[in-house]
Amino acid sequence: MYTRRLLISCLTAALAVLAAMALDQRADYRVVPLPDAINGIKSADFKLTEACLINYPTANRDMERNAAMLSEYVEELTGMHLSTRPTVNAKDRPGNVTLLIDPKAVAHDEGYRILVTARGVEISGRTPAGVFQGIQVLRKSLPVGPAAMVALPAAQVEGQPRFGYRGMHLDCARHFFGVPAVKRYLDIMALHGMNQLHWHLTDDQGWRIEIKKYPRLAEVGGWRNGTTLGHNSPVNDGIRYGGYYTQDEIRDIVRYAADRYITVIPEVDMPGHMLAALTAYPELGCTGGPYEVWGLWGVADDVLCVGRDHTLQFIRDVLDEVMQLFPGEYIHIGGDESPRVRWQQCPRCQQRIADEGLQSRDGRQGAEARLQGWFTTRVQRYLAQHGRRIIGWDELLGCDVDTTATIMSWTGAEPGARGAMLGHDVIMTPNTPLYFDHYQSRETWNEPTAFGGLATLRMVYEFEPVAAHLTGAARGHILGAQANLWTEYITCEPQAQYMVLPRMAALAELLWMRPEARDYADFMARLPRLVEVYRLHGWTYRARSLNPDEEKDKN
Repeated sequence: MYTRRLLISCLTAALAVLAAMALDQRADYRVVPLPDAINGIKSADFKLTEACLINYPTANRDMERNAAMLSEYVEELTGMHLSTRPTVNAKDRPGNVTLLIDPKAVAHDEGYRILVTARGVEISGRTPAGVFQGIQVLRKSLPVGPAAMVALPAAQVEGQPRFGYRGMHLDCARHFFGVPAVKRYLDIMALHGMNQLHWHLTDDQGWRIEIKKYPRLAEVGGWRNGTTLGHNSPVNDGIRYGGYYTQDEIRDIVRYAADRYITVIPEVDMPGHMLAALTAYPELGCTGGPYEVWGLWGVADDVLCVGRDHTLQFIRDVLDEVMQLFPGEYIHIGGDESPRVRWQQCPRCQQRIADEGLQSRDGRQGAEARLQGWFTTRVQRYLAQHGRRIIGWDELLGCDVDTTATIMSWTGAEPGARGAMLGHDVIMTPNTPLYFDHYQSRETWNEPTAFGGLATLRMVYEFEPVAAHLTGAARGHILGAQANLWTEYITCEPQAQYMVLPRMAALAELLWMRPEARDYADFMARLPRLVEVYRLHGWTYRARSLNPDEEKDKN
């Protein structure tokens, strides 16, 4: 009996200790990405409890939304509900969390400053976007689990992004992800301080955007009659597959992204990767068809016939509707992997070459290559008339486009460096290591099927977007970097999350931090706390990446 009472007493004491730990926890500002500075202040901790309010400037809708999101984050993490309140003299209200617009807080529009004293917490920035980034830092610093109080150590925490363009890509053409999945992808991006979603919406395997003037693009081009199994095996599953986003759904996603200070950049690939469009409207092709939405992966020979004036009008009509849906500066037009075999055989395209004087140039650029440049330049000029700019893959460097075209360097880092020296703005997204459809480990037998290649967590972390030999203005043309998630072999949302997490965390550090401040071992020490947030939301992530010995050569 005595032993039993002793055991019960010990268990009760242990549970009391665990309960106290759960209800009284401390924040840690060493988050991912790591702030530029964390400076302690001689002050007692600030005690964050449900009695605290979140103050925001009166009559500022962006800051009101920021405050609501912070309240939501705190409740998700700790269970505490903090009410929000508009106020004119926010600094005069001690004991609360205050969101402030302060033009002198930091130098960068997306920079933030967090000041914590016993009196309260101030999160300030030059813009609401900067305040939002500060909110993310505070969010990630909080412990995950029920708490009646969280102690915030007195400190001044500051940070600003190294690059203005911090992107993630999502291919919804090969496999379709519904609106809730896209929104969750945006939530993951916001947690990691990303600000650009490159949304790949059209390809040979599916057209995913409703165009009112050409309804068959989605109704016909949005569906294929089956999908190849494995890496382009001769076996097709024979299952009709597809889907598309209505214009109302796209507006909803764009608004959702904007609320998180993320710009959505649509990609409508042209003149290649257009087999889905040709299936819907065969008259746009060189042969007239018949065509079929592709169930294979890779590059189809059939492309737009740019010798037809009707094709040019079609592109203008499509872009008119795309511009109405996506208010950002950029429209991505692809331009990669566009075979020219049909143009070589097409009388209309050959006539266009003759009419425009597009002859082979010094043996370096064939007539058909110059035809693609002629087409791309017209698209570029049309968008410019509407205040927009194009982004294209690095093949555009061989297509006579002028330097207002932004280059996305995917075939390696060298084309991006070359483009920057020519005067193009450049986004670095080399397939190694920033294609997140590549394997995360050499032990591919332990991984879900991927495209191929290798992009480990360390490889992502150690990538440097600005080549060492770039100087002066050329360095300034490197806008940032982006990781791409192509979905030939990614069929569902959990698999997509597995491929980007935790690699997006490594990408976040290289985009926010100066290269001399990055330390992989320190990153790995801070990463588990971020992973707790992944678990909280039920996101799928690659747990083996947390093992610091996982990437050792096992050959």
